[in-house]
Amino acid sequence: MGRGKDLNSTCSSESVTDIVDRSQQSICPTLGSRNHISSKASLWSGFFTSTFSVFEHNKESSVSEKKAVHSRHNVWTTVRRVMTSGSMRRIQERILGSRRSGVYSSGGDIWLLGVCHKISQDQASDDVVTSDSIAGFELDFSSRILMTYRKGFNVIQDSKYTSDVNWGCMLRSSQMLVAQALLFHRLGRSWRKTSQKPLDKEYVEILHLFGDSETSAFSIHNLLQAGRPYDLAAGSWVGPYAVCRSWETLVRLKRETPTPQDLQLPMAIYIVSGEEDGERGGAPVLCIDDASRHCFQFSNGQLDWTPILLLVPLVLGLEKINPRYIPSLRATFTFPQSLGILGGKAGASTYIVGVQDENAFYLDPHEVQQVVNTDKDDLEADTSSYHCNVIRHIPLESIDPSLAIGFYCRDKDDFDDFCYRASKLAGDSYGAPLFTVAETHSSNSVRHGNALNDGSRLVVDNADVHVPDDEGAQEDDWQLL
Repeated sequence: MGRGKDLNSTCSSESVTDIVDRSQQSICPTLGSRNHISSKASLWSGFFTSTFSVFEHNKESSVSEKKAVHSRHNVWTTVRRVMTSGSMRRIQERILGSRRSGVYSSGGDIWLLGVCHKISQDQASDDVVTSDSIAGFELDFSSRILMTYRKGFNVIQDSKYTSDVNWGCMLRSSQMLVAQALLFHRLGRSWRKTSQKPLDKEYVEILHLFGDSETSAFSIHNLLQAGRPYDLAAGSWVGPYAVCRSWETLVRLKRETPTPQDLQLPMAIYIVSGEEDGERGGAPVLCIDDASRHCFQFSNGQLDWTPILLLVPLVLGLEKINPRYIPSLRATFTFPQSLGILGGKAGASTYIVGVQDENAFYLDPHEVQQVVNTDKDDLEADTSSYHCNVIRHIPLESIDPSLAIGFYCRDKDDFDDFCYRASKLAGDSYGAPLFTVAETHSSNSVRHGNALNDGSRLVVDNADVHVPDDEGAQEDDWQLL
């Protein structure tokens, strides 16, 4: 995830889109090269970074084509054995986590985007956990908006891509996070999907915003265009920091050049990054003055505060997350403002929406579906491709250290509550905060508004939390964003 590797460097003469559109066999020729089969580890590494999810949908390929590939590349002997033994989805699940199991019904309580689903039972109580607890979690999970790979859309700008298979998972993950923010803003956290028609107009309008064409405000077409300064390009993977900045740019452009059919993001957006605009290590600082400034600018100087979307890109280690950050990551899902995490394995981004004990539940963008552009006025639309009933989980400790956390604050009181929770979390982090909160850039110890009613300190910064020095920073593996 976010290694900046261009897909064209993995495949030879043909683009992935060309291959997918021709018989749905997304197989990159160079995956069978000698460099990739020198060992079993390098073999599977090269294979997994290819389109493992496409294989699930296309395991019906012809015998003659299989033989041709096999004759050119001995590596596909192994692949064919796997394909005949079961769905290729099982390979993906070995990377990202299992599809569904009883783990969530027998473990602790589940926190899903700020809502607690009581799964465990008090040992001293005679109460029995009913299926309603699990059913409530499953309905909540399936009500989250899913964005996946799509095929068959209009060509992206000056590229040849009509599909984002193999490279668009981070973009899709970020679309999911922003879509949840819109869902919470317009319909509330308690909204649940229904099969009844007509559908909620606000819900359909949200889906329209994420259609796969330039006419949809938050399509990957427009996101890639806005992200060019951050090296976003069709066919290339992108990291969390770059995609967060691209969203900031896209929202600004849509506000500066509105069109009659555009529905703008109804909230300010603030990227919480470290010093020098995220180019130096250390815990980033959420500056309250900056948040206020973003709200003021969003309202064109009319309001002191507006709804606000907070995105916090982080790098929490080298090859793996430093275990010191895992308790804090888990705790962010208990915030009422939680929008989850853009994260997953390297080269395979997912949208993490909940936690239970040491596991994280996620929505997976690696399914390939036909393009669907929902009309904003079509209240009878089939929206089944935007939801998932299959619950997957992954150990928190195994997600890639490069990630981004999202939060949505509806108003000033909600923001104050968030600042209180974030400051307390930083204070309980034993010197390894995900991020800190400060009134201004230069303050060392300040209070903020009504966030604390008891008069105690809101901000936990350099005076209250030990920010590791050079030696400590090396120990904590803080890296450049």
